[in-house]
Amino acid sequence: MAGEETRVRVAWLYHVGGLSQDEVGKRLGLSRFKVLRLLSEAREAGLVRVTLDHENATTLALAEELRERFGLSDALVAPDPGSDPAAVRRAVGTVAARWLDDAIVGEAGVLGVGWGRTLAAMADAWPGGRNPDLRVVSLMGAMVRTGDDGPIDVCARIAASAGGQALFLPAPFLADTPEDAARIQSQRLVREALDVARTASRMVISVGEGGPGSLLSMSGVLDDGDLARLAAAGAVADTTGKFFREDGTLAPVDLNERAPSIGLDDLRRSEVTMLAAGTAKRRATRAVLRAGFVDRLIADETLATALMEDDA
Repeated sequence: MAGEETRVRVAWLYHVGGLSQDEVGKRLGLSRFKVLRLLSEAREAGLVRVTLDHENATTLALAEELRERFGLSDALVAPDPGSDPAAVRRAVGTVAARWLDDAIVGEAGVLGVGWGRTLAAMADAWPGGRNPDLRVVSLMGAMVRTGDDGPIDVCARIAASAGGQALFLPAPFLADTPEDAARIQSQRLVREALDVARTASRMVISVGEGGPGSLLSMSGVLDDGDLARLAAAGAVADTTGKFFREDGTLAPVDLNERAPSIGLDDLRRSEVTMLAAGTAKRRATRAVLRAGFVDRLIADETLATALMEDDA
């Protein structure tokens, strides 16, 4: 099959057929990374461009209320797509992709990225743009499994779509002890990746609930003992390897020292955009906003409304 035909077929199955990258690969006998490259090439060749005009009076007003209430520099709200969690993530991801396009196309420098299903939805929705001078760096270590939502995968997909360079943090997401994490972070390659991450002028992160239903738990990163300690410490949120209580302070757990990652001071020095999708993230989103390092929130309409009701 000719290269152009393969690109078109991959793009069609993924964007129109609704198949995941893994499903497209299985259908065509391609590796997932080959599928990723072909999707990037299809966007680069102008075969695919997905846009969405999300702005309406309701969401614009709600975004302005969020900005003022939480002291943000900016807020964007995706219209309510219904109750399906995947649809909500896609809606937020699409709005985030529009912001990403404005933020990094043509801008040289470093973009720090987190991980999660909503960030993966942003990477899916971004049509890409030539920016070979862009470096995209992961803000924390890798998961034990591969998937579209992992730190390496999100980082690689955005970099590939931009035609830039991806830089991964060569470390596990979570070490066994704080001492192990300190030793890992003392390694030259880890130090160098973290040094680059700390130079990021923009960082884009997501938020997790830090409990039994969270992606960290379902992916096997947190065990039952970790979950029990988080619950006892009052943790309701996690992002970039840090766990927060409802008031926005760090939960008193050693997990905060066990994740090789950037620190809170690094987040405060950068422009941080946080993606949040679904009312299940209500407490977690509010907690991270109260931590005071988020500059921009991109959320769905139902979650944004709930956040305003909570803080009324």
